Amino acid sequence: MKNKKKSNIDFTSLSDTEKVALKSKIYTSLDRLKQKRLRKRYAMGTAASIAVLLALGFYFNRPVETSITDFVKSAKKVDVNDSDKVVLILNEGENVKIDEDSTDISYSSTGQKVSVGGSKVVDQSASSEKEMVYNTVLVPYGKRSNLKLSDGSMVWLNSGSRLVYPAVFKGDKREVYLEGEAIFEVAHDASHPFMVLSESQEIEVLGTVFNVSNYLDDTQVNTVLKSGSVQIQYKPDTTSDTGNKIKITPGTLASYDKKNKMVTSEKVNVDHYFSWRKGVFIFKNNNLEYIMKRLARYYNVDIEIENQTLAEETFSGYLDLREDVEKVIGIIKETTPLQYKKINEKRISIN
Repeated sequence: MKNKKKSNIDFTSLSDTEKVALKSKIYTSLDRLKQKRLRKRYAMGTAASIAVLLALGFYFNRPVETSITDFVKSAKKVDVNDSDKVVLILNEGENVKIDEDSTDISYSSTGQKVSVGGSKVVDQSASSEKEMVYNTVLVPYGKRSNLKLSDGSMVWLNSGSRLVYPAVFKGDKREVYLEGEAIFEVAHDASHPFMVLSESQEIEVLGTVFNVSNYLDDTQVNTVLKSGSVQIQYKPDTTSDTGNKIKITPGTLASYDKKNKMVTSEKVNVDHYFSWRKGVFIFKNNNLEYIMKRLARYYNVDIEIENQTLAEETFSGYLDLREDVEKVIGIIKETTPLQYKKINEKRISIN
């Protein structure tokens, strides 16, 4: 067994003064050791606090993606007929009225440059660290507009329509929001499905040409497929309801009745639903009430049918929309028993 090493200091031989000095030295050494340990502990605590603060800073400043439906719900309600011109609303609320005959709108691939009409180019910030940047096009009654999105997809907007869309698409989906009527020719991108959202339905496509008519004052939502494939999800009334889903093939019209929540589909001549893009309406056994509502939107006039029996009369034919509204009604008058009276420039009465 090893002997413990003895101290070389003989405490019994120390004077009182030396004992006091030694005691002070020992306490000073202990204080230094304690302070050293405290500094180390403080440094570790500070590092941990900085790490927490950095994490919190990242959390509160990380990008926040506002969904397009949330944007639509929070945006100020705007009547498409507040202006008699097509209006483009940019990301900072700047309104660009298109006064030219051409109402074409075209985005660069980055969304930063927007060609408006035939000659104007507008610059905007198409990206934000905190949220998606959305633009809106308002097309009043009596006007139409063509839109090329940043991904190359084409949209033809009919009278009385509103389209909300990102200046540049991000994420795994390409989503737009429609009120009114539009023809879509979607740029193919299988990894980023194109979605047309509205109050009543969602349409998912990969690459296709189709027409959607979803006016707020209509009783039906109509989707007509010209080429490709689309899947339509009709939104449920309650969270417990899964809603209706239907996949349609080219040449099919899918209709959703807003009142009874019924979905129907049928084969149709798709040209009848795409002809307005070329300034033509084609009708086949459509009732007069439906026809006059479409003409009223197209020409921005109020057309009233005084006789309900007359409103149910049907008409088939080809209407050249390059003619004025009175000449177009005159063509219908040749095959349908009606009389009309022009009250003023914005109002026509039919009986």
